[in-house]
Order: sequence, then C-alpha cells, then structure tokens
Amino acid sequence: MDHFNFQPSPMVCSSNIEIDIEDGIIRKVKFTDGCHGNLQGVAKLAENRPVEEVIALLKGIRCSGKPTSCPDQFATALQKYLEKR
Repeated sequence: MDHFNFQPSPMVCSSNIEIDIEDGIIRKVKFTDGCHGNLQGVAKLAENRPVEEVIALLKGIRCSGKPTSCPDQFATALQKYLEKR
C-alpha cells in the first residue's frame, strides 16, 4: 500500500491531505483542517474507488469564487501521485 501526503494550495481551507492507495484504489483519505463534515463526506465517497475515477469527478470544482477547492486539490494530489508512480 502506498501512503501519499499532499499540501494543498493556501487558497483552500485544508492544510494537508493524506491518502492510502492500493493497486490503484483509494483505501483511506484524511484531510487536515477545512470544513470537517464536508471533507469527511468527500473522503468517504472516494474510498474504494479508482484514482482516475475520483480525479474525473473532482477536478475543476471551485469554492467561493476561488480557482480551486479542497476537492479540486484532492484531485490534484491524486494526479501528483500518478505522476510519481
């Protein structure tokens, strides 16, 4: 199992995203800071899904007029993970 840490853009509320991935499937996601309830929901919905599927679902989501969001940063983290593999 791979463990991946990602520091999101300072434009979002979350300060860190920890992701466990096994055979291309997201097994666990933990956001530090941010909107706790919403990010718990995003994490639960992502668990046991393929990395590429979650990227497609979350990439490009914006928050409060910003060019990014915590879910978009999660997708960015997953893309970085794929690039480093």
